[in-house]
Amino acid sequence: MIKITLPDGSVKTVEKNSTPLDVAKSISEGFARNVISASFNGKTVETSTPLTEDGSLVLFTWKDDEGKKAFWHSSAHVLAQTILHFYPNAKLTIGPAIENGFYYDVDFGDAVISEKDFDKIEKKFLEFARQKNEFKMREASKSEALAYYKEKNNPFKVELIENLEDGTITFCDHADFTDLCRGGHIPNTGLIKAVKIMSVAGAYWRGDEKNKQLTRVYGISFPKQKELKEYLHLLEEAKKRDHRKLGKELELFTFSNKVGQGLPLWLPKGAALRERLENFLKKAQKKAGYEMVITPHIGHKDLYVTSGHYEKYGADSFQPIKTPKEGEEYLLKPMNCPHHCEIFNTKPYSYKDLPKRFAEFGTVYRYEQSGELHGLTRVRCFTQDDAHIFCTPDQLDKEFKGVIDLVLYVFGALGFEDFTAQISLRDPNNKEKYIGSDENWEKAENAIMRAAKEKGLNTVVEYGEAAFYGPKLDFMVKDVLGRKWQLGTIQVDYNLPERFDLSYKGSDNQLHKPVMIHRAPFGSMERFIAILLEHTGGNFPLWLMPEQVIILPISDKYKNYAKKVLNLLENSEIRGLIDDRTEKIGKKIRDAELQKIPYMIIVGEQEEKENKISVRKHKEGDLGSFTIEEFSKIIKEEVNKDLKEF
Repeated sequence: MIKITLPDGSVKTVEKNSTPLDVAKSISEGFARNVISASFNGKTVETSTPLTEDGSLVLFTWKDDEGKKAFWHSSAHVLAQTILHFYPNAKLTIGPAIENGFYYDVDFGDAVISEKDFDKIEKKFLEFARQKNEFKMREASKSEALAYYKEKNNPFKVELIENLEDGTITFCDHADFTDLCRGGHIPNTGLIKAVKIMSVAGAYWRGDEKNKQLTRVYGISFPKQKELKEYLHLLEEAKKRDHRKLGKELELFTFSNKVGQGLPLWLPKGAALRERLENFLKKAQKKAGYEMVITPHIGHKDLYVTSGHYEKYGADSFQPIKTPKEGEEYLLKPMNCPHHCEIFNTKPYSYKDLPKRFAEFGTVYRYEQSGELHGLTRVRCFTQDDAHIFCTPDQLDKEFKGVIDLVLYVFGALGFEDFTAQISLRDPNNKEKYIGSDENWEKAENAIMRAAKEKGLNTVVEYGEAAFYGPKLDFMVKDVLGRKWQLGTIQVDYNLPERFDLSYKGSDNQLHKPVMIHRAPFGSMERFIAILLEHTGGNFPLWLMPEQVIILPISDKYKNYAKKVLNLLENSEIRGLIDDRTEKIGKKIRDAELQKIPYMIIVGEQEEKENKISVRKHKEGDLGSFTIEEFSKIIKEEVNKDLKEF
């Protein structure tokens, strides 16, 4: 018998060589029917893998990310099987699961695949899936694996195998199809009830443009047809909410090839939106004891050598700027933290002076590859709502929890209610990626886990997602379409204070190293605004809207009354404008709806006579007649509801 520990801490005693599916059945037959993947002692296994020793078992269903990963990885096998059915001379390369679905990179030779082929591929795919073939893993020697793919004249698989160690090579078989594979499958193909081929694109073998160009076939699959329909509906909604489309329609930002790829230009309305976001956070930061600083857009190369950024990111950054002085080089600022370390270093501090909280809306520059640029979510120039807290070890818990409170305040004011706090730790098997001692890393990781627990956050732990200098608490937010975004990050860092030789005098009169907290509730202004645009569809909270009201005079006769109304509203700090075009009121209302202006104020003969206004609300219609004082009160109450005091 062996003992199997489940995630809730309970222990099941089962016979040796029982499978994860056997364990699932011992819990509940109904639960077992939904189990599609498993992990044993942290390693992905099949649901049919014999368990031969004591260990920890996690069982996954479709609702789990790991379950979806296995489902889509298995679907990639069926896609490859289908491709070979129609294109027997095609050469398969790799086919992983991705965030939404899967893809397979294929060398089609002289054949061409296009959208007109998608329907036949989908039909044959489902025909194969309905056969309910099991996915069966088997080991193969390196010589056997090489011989198999040399016979098939597939140089891509041969190259992959040549880089593998003998004794680590496995194949997966289902039906008459075989593929080189590490594992992680659903029990059988019959669980796949719906599939959609999404697109095809070019992709270089192993991502290297010097290599052969392949065809990447993207697909997505589901255990129910209904879920596919819902997903496709969400995609249509996502197109309507695309921040690039809305940014153009609402005149917030633009890009220019003459300025350069990935370098956004903020238009007046977008600049005003950013300013309101900045002022909102500055006000909260001031209450939390932050001091604003400003640092240059460039720094001496030695600054980033000291911080470690040059070693880690130098090859992928904008290249050094050479000055007229022999051997002198500067870099466009990739990070604000080295500059803030030098600000801390300007004078001696006692433990009584700490914590010091330096904040900056600092613009940084990173040379993202052109193929990875995407609207505002992936740019080469972005502004971080950055701050660095320098504190004593005893102050760390309180300061970290204070930052969590600030992040939650920001999310609440902007309508982000569904989120998970991801504790991003070091990869324990690849420590050379990081700087600093094991002792410092353990202290930093424990501090984050303790603070997250004490604040009652819904957390997940991800290994290998830490920054190179320290672990992080990343806030993973779900938008209105159910998509996950990383917004806001808090990092604990014992390493940069050592690298910059930062110190303070303790109560023992000795010098000590401060602990450094990096934090950015927005993350970057560009990415945050992009996600906020898509989450709200451009219908921002009232306090953030570029124009809160638009005044629509019924005819030219009432322009003066419209100006009087606008002046009175502006005196109450309500932002608005007048549509004084010679157009029918119906067209003015339609245009205001398209501009997503929250409130429309209609003025004509009766309104002027009674010294009132008629009010319509975006997407809701007529609200009735109000005095200007009554309407101003409505606006202020709505703003204050969102902007509770920090």
